[in-house]
Amino acid sequence: MAQRPEKRVLTGADLKAFYKALANPVRRDILNYLGKHGEANSTSVAKALGESTGTTSYHLRRLADLELIEEIEDRGDGRERWWKSRSKDLYTPPDLDLAPDEREAMLKLGALKMSHDLSLVTRAYAGYENSRGWNQIYRSGLYLTQEQVKSFVEEYQNLVWKYVTEPGQHPEGSRPVAVRFIVVPEDDESTPD
Repeated sequence: MAQRPEKRVLTGADLKAFYKALANPVRRDILNYLGKHGEANSTSVAKALGESTGTTSYHLRRLADLELIEEIEDRGDGRERWWKSRSKDLYTPPDLDLAPDEREAMLKLGALKMSHDLSLVTRAYAGYENSRGWNQIYRSGLYLTQEQVKSFVEEYQNLVWKYVTEPGQHPEGSRPVAVRFIVVPEDDESTPD
């Protein structure tokens, strides 16, 4: 089990930087690769992704600027830098005061994530009967107070972190599994009566 990192609150400026970084498919592929393999250099990433080492070196440095990955200081020979994924617990508070361009970046980042999530949901339903138990789908509805919602989300996050493993240290027989969780009132009211 991985140590749960301190929660990192994303500001408006962070949202712009994250959207710019994650809108690039090479950077998303690099994050996925490091999440699976744990450690890599630009050469191994380039080979796996079919990119040049110059391209992967550039993108690795940009991801490090965002603190999504970090250099492994005691590895490498000075010319070749080694990188590893950083555990992250990213959070954007719902009441964050955003400038118009920051709000736009937040919405674009959300749309980018949702596009990926919708493909996961479609795949989960389409392959449900043939998944041999790997695909699990569960939906429910509750009546909760705002405090109960906060508590429910916190318990969910703690449960997820109970099963997180360090990149490259995954249990034998494990597969990468996408887990998504959303809590939203079913009515369209912004505040309760």
